[in-house]
Amino acid sequence: MAVEGSLAAEERQAALLTALRDPGRVAIDEAAERFGVHPMTIRRSLKALEKVGRARLVRGGAVHVGTEEFEIRQSRALSAKRRIAEKLQPEMREHESIGLDASSTVHVLAGQMPTVDHLLVVTYGIPTFQQLQGLAGVQAILSGGELDSRTGSLVGMVAQESIERFALSCCVLSTSALDAETGTMEPTIDEAAMKHSLARSSKRVILALDSTKLTQRSSIRSVPLSDIDLLVTELDPDSVEMDPFRDFVEVR
Repeated sequence: MAVEGSLAAEERQAALLTALRDPGRVAIDEAAERFGVHPMTIRRSLKALEKVGRARLVRGGAVHVGTEEFEIRQSRALSAKRRIAEKLQPEMREHESIGLDASSTVHVLAGQMPTVDHLLVVTYGIPTFQQLQGLAGVQAILSGGELDSRTGSLVGMVAQESIERFALSCCVLSTSALDAETGTMEPTIDEAAMKHSLARSSKRVILALDSTKLTQRSSIRSVPLSDIDLLVTELDPDSVEMDPFRDFVEVR
């Protein structure tokens, strides 16, 4: 239903940002109809969001590229994240040392960690570190670094150096977006650098993401597909949506 009247520029911009966060894209024509304004008005608002790093203009609209509060990300696609965690449980039993990133997808995995005899887990995500506390057989280590309060991540040079001191047998990463040619993409340089450090410190790299990330874009390159050993989504491995990635990585 169209919004009656004309929203102030600030209110319209805030509403567009909310729409960008979920499902991650705004079409200019649809937004113009919804807000009862000219498409050029919507384009100017999206351009303003692009200037502050919260959106990226694409043909016919814009996509979200900014960071979100951890609680928002945690609640999105929760059933898919739980299915991904189920698929990853056997992997957790096969390694003695694992690195986990600060993503909401990996946080769900930490909450569904299988019973293990001994597992060293290194993470730069504070919520994930807290999730691992008290689990039998799990020794959890939190990196140092500077807190990004929006994501729950510890980032910066200290965090990177802390992660890179370890020689891990495996790491599990998620991502804001994935492209067969570009690889993983993140909204900030800090987050991209942390995931790159974790991948560099690990013998086996697993990428875990819900399938909505296969159709999104973000602004910073992080880990190329050539550095990833296994791609895990909630989809059936034979799904056509996984076809662009089969030549580069094992899918599950």
